[in-house]
Amino acid sequence: MELKDKVVIITGSSSGIGKACAEAFALHGAQVIISGRNIEKLNEVVKDLKKWRLDHSATVIPADVSKEADCKNLIEQTVNQFGKIDVLVANAGISMRALFEHVDLKVIEQLMNTNFWGTVYCTKFALPYLLKSHGSIVGISSIAGIKGLPGRTGYSASKFAMEGFLETIRIENLKKGLHVLIARPGFTASNIRNTALSKDGKAQGESPLDESKIMQPDQVAEKIYQAVVKRKRELVMTSEGKLVVCLNKFFPSFLDRMVYNKMAKEKDSPF
Repeated sequence: MELKDKVVIITGSSSGIGKACAEAFALHGAQVIISGRNIEKLNEVVKDLKKWRLDHSATVIPADVSKEADCKNLIEQTVNQFGKIDVLVANAGISMRALFEHVDLKVIEQLMNTNFWGTVYCTKFALPYLLKSHGSIVGISSIAGIKGLPGRTGYSASKFAMEGFLETIRIENLKKGLHVLIARPGFTASNIRNTALSKDGKAQGESPLDESKIMQPDQVAEKIYQAVVKRKRELVMTSEGKLVVCLNKFFPSFLDRMVYNKMAKEKDSPF
């Protein structure tokens, strides 16, 4: 399944993995719908695509996926303009970094609204068109969606919920030609850690990681594109991630200690 001339919606595509996915899918000939909250940044993505003469392959439709009405409008505008939807990439997401005992519960709520409900809303309104096109839903999850990460309760909870939701959608539509991919990048260079919420809901502002030494968004995006083409069920992108999957299955208690120790060594760790 090559994606030339397919209509692809990518949420949270103003930066990071979402922006890289917009570029990757456009480079492979897809018509990309770029969505997010910041219209100025979305327009910058189109300008970047113009360098490769691909700006005609990108359409900006702003949306805050935590709002049901915005998600409905995103789908309706896409169908009105292009008549179909072939791929929905549910990428929009935010993170956090604080111990649960100290965190304001509004932070957890904000993460669930964006990471989980944003996926639910977009899937609900896009599903009839995806069933008609025998298309794909791509959930950008995380290793945090299969292993709880200390200091990131809301993030892990939202990704666990997203994975359970998408797995059920896959099974419900098993005989209808719908493809569902759950993609789990490892740590990826983006601004998600800079914008991660602290215990009071303020942006963290500085990444605890050396962003230059982790996977780059364009690498992640190309792997996601190829997984959609091959209609894979799951995608774990790093050796570290694959190790976590294996250890969590056979040695969960040992992995608990490993994860705790790794997070405790982060710069300005909340432990």
